[in-house]
Amino acid sequence: MSPRRTLALLVLLLAALSALLTYQGRTGSEPLDARGRPGEQAIRAYLEQIHDGPGLGNVPPADGQFLHNFIVERDFRQGLEVGTSNGYSAIWMGMALRETNGHLITLEIDPERAQMARQNFARVGLEEIVELREGDALRIIPELEGPFDLVFIDAYKEDYVRYFHLLHPKVKPGGAILAHDALWQAEKMQPFLQAIRDHPDFDTRITRSSKAGISVSTKVDNRQEGQMPEKLPPPAANGPR
Repeated sequence: MSPRRTLALLVLLLAALSALLTYQGRTGSEPLDARGRPGEQAIRAYLEQIHDGPGLGNVPPADGQFLHNFIVERDFRQGLEVGTSNGYSAIWMGMALRETNGHLITLEIDPERAQMARQNFARVGLEEIVELREGDALRIIPELEGPFDLVFIDAYKEDYVRYFHLLHPKVKPGGAILAHDALWQAEKMQPFLQAIRDHPDFDTRITRSSKAGISVSTKVDNRQEGQMPEKLPPPAANGPR
């Protein structure tokens, strides 16, 4: 391992240790659930501690809350995430799936991030709900049976369109594919944005829970029109993150 990668890993591990100590300090009197797992308040406190770090690229907290609410409101049970990082967004979704008695598979190609994510899932008691599979998502996805209620993509932007073509047959009618950075990274995501805009089986809108933007593509299932996020705009120039 190069000195630069060793230093980066050390920084990430120190951040995780700091988060754990803070988490333990805040949860001494935190009530546990019926199975003795940390409650939502304690998990949210831990999320605050693990959000930032070099190279993590985690979603803003507002987007994590959006993912949580999206799952709970629709009673989704089977989720897939492409791009785990240190597990921040997966924990938001894992909290929601704990409420719906669901399960999340999350895919991460980087061994160091995968190690951190597994530790974070264990520390918040979600290791039975969130299953991390380490490796190249483009190789793993074809092996997944599905079907999924929810797919969340937050990985290498140029590969979003490849993920979409592999995943859309595995999404249940009424389910959804969500993709992060639909506004901030729109230039890099143009092939994906065009594909979801044109696909006849999906109704695509965008939510602005943060400036990053999340595209929300719902698979058509004779649904009734309801309150939806605003329609997906034409691709915009790439902006700062």
